[in-house]
Amino acid sequence: MFGFRRFVDRGRGVVEPTTRLIRPGLTGFKQFLMRGNIVDLAVAVVIGTAFTAVVKALVDNVLTPLIAAIGGKPDFAGLQFTINNSVFRYGLFLNALFTFLIVAATVYFVVVLPIAKANELRRRGHPEPEAEPAISDEARLLTEIRDLLAGDTSRLPSQGTQAGAVVAAEHEQST
Repeated sequence: MFGFRRFVDRGRGVVEPTTRLIRPGLTGFKQFLMRGNIVDLAVAVVIGTAFTAVVKALVDNVLTPLIAAIGGKPDFAGLQFTINNSVFRYGLFLNALFTFLIVAATVYFVVVLPIAKANELRRRGHPEPEAEPAISDEARLLTEIRDLLAGDTSRLPSQGTQAGAVVAAEHEQST
């Protein structure tokens, strides 16, 4: 029994330093995962994946047959040309390009534009605050003189400004 206890104690000496090295890393990793940005990003990816399926179904089942009804050809995958036994399938590129344009237009008109309009309507209810008018140098100097006469030197400018230099010179002459 005595030998087993010594063996266990010796093992703790080996395990504890690695635990001291790993634990802060795991706590930092846990904090990283629990930040709001990571959770928001994960939700956005899941919703984006679901939305992609909806848009793909719209393109494949509604818009592509509509293009086929107008143009006569729903799929450009068969378009190709050959140079020196090399086959260039430009039809696949055209399919990807049209799919991208249709998806981008769908996202814009179904998501971006309505959200922008909703934000604009919400902003109309809350008028923007007007900016404070700029104070002229004369008004600023009169304010400083008023504060000096009132004895409030905390609101006076530093010695680097012209008004501060005038006030400092007047103060030296009076003492």
